[in-house]
Amino acid sequence: MKSLEARLGQALFLRRPREVALTAPGERLSRACSEAMSLLRAALSDLTETGEGVLAITTMQSIATHWLAPRLMSFQLAHPSIAVRLDSTARVVDLARENIDVALRAGRGDWPGLESHFLLGIVQTPLCSPQTWARLGSPTRPEQLLDAPRIGAEEEWAVWFAAAGVKARSSDAPPLSFDAQSIEVAAALAGNAIALGSPIFFAPEIAQGRLVQPFDIVAYGSGYWLAYPAERRRSRKIVAFRDWLLARAAEDPAIQRYARLWPTPHKPPDMV
Repeated sequence: MKSLEARLGQALFLRRPREVALTAPGERLSRACSEAMSLLRAALSDLTETGEGVLAITTMQSIATHWLAPRLMSFQLAHPSIAVRLDSTARVVDLARENIDVALRAGRGDWPGLESHFLLGIVQTPLCSPQTWARLGSPTRPEQLLDAPRIGAEEEWAVWFAAAGVKARSSDAPPLSFDAQSIEVAAALAGNAIALGSPIFFAPEIAQGRLVQPFDIVAYGSGYWLAYPAERRRSRKIVAFRDWLLARAAEDPAIQRYARLWPTPHKPPDMV
């Protein structure tokens, strides 16, 4: 280290009686070394990837169950040498430290150290069973849902009512909510209530008549993104999955139906 300091003509360490600390130039050099080592580890990992590699994906339950999982078999058929491990969790996984390759995350795609690709917008609209809709008398105006039995978070319903031009009443808050829209829609199907859900995720059930989407009005949130460490952007299995995933999103008619109303992937409208 002393030879390096002599060559640079700068002190890299502050040598004290009981400790050693980095100087400002030392901190700069330390950060650069850390980044260089990360890039080197990523490059070595990419070079040593074998045909028997495993692609580990983390995402949330709703998009995993209702959009990604039904399509994953086509990725497996196209890339039989890549095994897929899918972990659905609400926890935000640290891709730099945990044994996960890619994430499908909700947000704005501006996570430090990660490369992000926009997939689809978060949209919500009331959904219920045909029986429930008939029992309610097939309402034709959004304000009629104020008196209907509803499932979901009060603030999310307030956003949808605002999009419909209706002022929600705080006294009419839904008495039941869950931490995943897939559970809320399942509860609505099993009971006599209406839940907020994504017309993209539940497009097959709507098309089959198992769910009723009474209004075309939707509340927009942020978006879902594919994210992975920037230094691993050349990883063959990540590139394969990225290209496959973006192609599936581009060809999904439900996504494209609402994409035309989306201002821009990198500046989505706020829900709340």
